[in-house]
Amino acid sequence: MAAKKNMHSYRNTAYVHGNTVRKAMPARMPVHTPDEVRRSSVNNRVRRNREKALQMDLPYVLMLTVAVVCTLCLCVRYLHLQASITTNIHGIEVHEAQLEKLRTENNALEMSINTSVDLDHVYKVATEELGMVYANKDQILHYDKTESEYVRQNEDIPKH
Repeated sequence: MAAKKNMHSYRNTAYVHGNTVRKAMPARMPVHTPDEVRRSSVNNRVRRNREKALQMDLPYVLMLTVAVVCTLCLCVRYLHLQASITTNIHGIEVHEAQLEKLRTENNALEMSINTSVDLDHVYKVATEELGMVYANKDQILHYDKTESEYVRQNEDIPKH
């Protein structure tokens, strides 16, 4: 009995005080059912989660909140820009379709103008009926005007 009083249990081993070494006693392993193991595992996870939650102090929570708000703002801005780009692309497509339609109409009108005007008929009427003739080289006067890009009607034409 004296030996049992001096025994202290350190985890699964026993230490006997004194100078006599005694035979080691095998540690008894508790037998757990699967339900007990599962409950123990869940309880350990809950305990670890509570300990982690207690480690979050005010600066950490504030920093985390700021990070979440910044991330949310970036996501909203990204979605806004994406919608804007989609709208612009759609507008460009509409304008390109209108431009193509106008080009087609313009080409058709130009073709009808070119086919409706008979240059031989114009020359014939101008020379025969109106008495017009082509200008000779000595009748054409060239002059430079640097002040403006066009000629006003109220200015005199220089003589050579």
